[in-house]
Amino acid sequence: MECEKIHWVLCPACRGKTRTRIREDTILENFPLFCPKCKRTFLVATRGGQIKYRIKPDAQTQSRT
Repeated sequence: MECEKIHWVLCPACRGKTRTRIREDTILENFPLFCPKCKRTFLVATRGGQIKYRIKPDAQTQSRT
C-alpha cells in the first residue's frame, strides 16, 4: 500500500489548524469548515489537493417596515 499525503486544512482567517484533514484524492464541494480558534465557518471546495475557500456570510438581521 502506497503512503498517501495527508494535509491539515488551515483556517483562511487565522491560519490555525482545524480539526479536518484531507488526502490528496479527497473531493469536497460546499463543505462547512469550522475553525475552533477564531469561531468562524467557511465553505471549502477541494479537488486534487488544491483547497478553495469561500467565506460563508453571517446571518443578517431582518427588519420589518
